[in-house]
Amino acid sequence: MSGHVTVAPGRPSAAWTVTVPGSKSLTNRALLLAGVAAGRSRLHGGLDAADTAVMRAALAALGVSVEDVEPGVVAVGGLTGPPTGPAVVNCGMAGTVGRFLLPVLGAGAGRFEVDAHPQLRRRPLGPVLGALTAQGAEIDGDAFPLTVEAHGLSGGVIDVDASLSSQFLSGLMLAAPLARADTELRFRATVSAPYIGLTAAVMAAFGASVARTETGVTVRAGGYRACEYHVEPDASTASYFLAAAALTGSAVTLPGLSRARAGQGDIRLADHLVQMGATLSDSPGGLTLHGPAGALTGVHVDMADATDVFMTLACVAPFANTPTTIEGLANVRVKESDRLAATAENLRRLGIGVEEGHDSLTVHPGRPRPATRLPTFEDHRIAMAFSLIGLRVPVTLEDPEVVAKTCPTFWELWPSTGAEVRRW
Repeated sequence: MSGHVTVAPGRPSAAWTVTVPGSKSLTNRALLLAGVAAGRSRLHGGLDAADTAVMRAALAALGVSVEDVEPGVVAVGGLTGPPTGPAVVNCGMAGTVGRFLLPVLGAGAGRFEVDAHPQLRRRPLGPVLGALTAQGAEIDGDAFPLTVEAHGLSGGVIDVDASLSSQFLSGLMLAAPLARADTELRFRATVSAPYIGLTAAVMAAFGASVARTETGVTVRAGGYRACEYHVEPDASTASYFLAAAALTGSAVTLPGLSRARAGQGDIRLADHLVQMGATLSDSPGGLTLHGPAGALTGVHVDMADATDVFMTLACVAPFANTPTTIEGLANVRVKESDRLAATAENLRRLGIGVEEGHDSLTVHPGRPRPATRLPTFEDHRIAMAFSLIGLRVPVTLEDPEVVAKTCPTFWELWPSTGAEVRRW
């Protein structure tokens, strides 16, 4: 990747509306389940971005038909059950593909060769691989690239370490209805816990039965059936626009998104912005956030359930009148980048005082100095979060095309905030 984008303060409208693309998390879960369901599903409003393109390509390599039938509608089907090898699959940079697809391959039969981008090769897989070998899969390798010799999954009682990522548990849940017997997944703790509920809800839409227990979740065997599935807007992408309204004292409305109904944990960022002084309202027209007329106030929050948007809050924090401390961030060090270190480094480049802990970040108030070159660390969320700084002082970000991972239209949408955007 190459190029730069300069974001500079402009003239925000008092009230504005922006429609963000569909949720990546929901789209990739739904694509995968539609691929192994009996019958042909139609997905409405799904995300069209690099991560979802990787899932579509992976499914196509397994024999799934994925067809754009009209704008915003995709028809998916073909396997009517777990996949059969041999097949070669590449997961690109998409954690949701790598960690969701592996268990489904384990539920299948035959040999599967699986690789990924070097960035994803660095990310851990141990907990999901251990759970699959416990159910009968033979796996050669402990990280991408690896080979799966699949003989179906036995089901039964499986202990899962979900302390690093909820995606491990979600992947095993998604595959469990394809096992030979019911599966009880037991875990002591998980980060980004709302994503477990999100996974269960998508599974239920495709006909699976998931029950929460005191020690984990129980999933009935029986497979999936096709359905019409509607994808809600992406709460992670919405976070940047909510934060923009908080920073500019304006009001943003996000059609199709509701604080009361959203299944995505990242919508909780809106609550933290309310703590800082914003106001929030739900209506049939969507979710509306009003930024405060006066100064923002710093907060002390635990974001273990919404780690993908901690950077959004960290980039609002310099403009508050008191420090902000964010905790619960240990797992962000094994994302697309070490997001905790990357966020702290960029804030320091901007002249902002920060204190970086093992799983926490404290950001002190201050006026960022203009930046002529901020790295994005090959990380889409770093690029989008630090565009918030440009609402107050000019910043130039490297490799702006990284946003294509989850929101290819981000730089076309960002001027809605009132910012001036120049790509070069």
